[in-house]
Amino acid sequence: MLTIHFQALNFKANVKLKEYAKKRIQKLLLFNKQIIEVFIFTKLENNSDRNNKWAEIKIEIPGHDIIVKKISKSFEESINKVAESAERILKRRREKERVI
Repeated sequence: MLTIHFQALNFKANVKLKEYAKKRIQKLLLFNKQIIEVFIFTKLENNSDRNNKWAEIKIEIPGHDIIVKKISKSFEESINKVAESAERILKRRREKERVI
């Protein structure tokens, strides 16, 4: 069973963002059924640049941990980028396991 933890740093995340992140991360189970836990961290950096919203996920799989970080203009975009990168990594690992 997948456990998803969400943490917002330097701001208070609304329920809509939390639900969006959890829904998007749930799709990672399609690529690896062994995922135990996923930690989602979102952070608002204090700088003048518009690209100041980052997302990080840590995926715990037996024997492997995957950590991906991305930054962009919105939290939703950052979460999408992180999820897409994690999907690519999980697909690559699945292909390697099939070869072995």
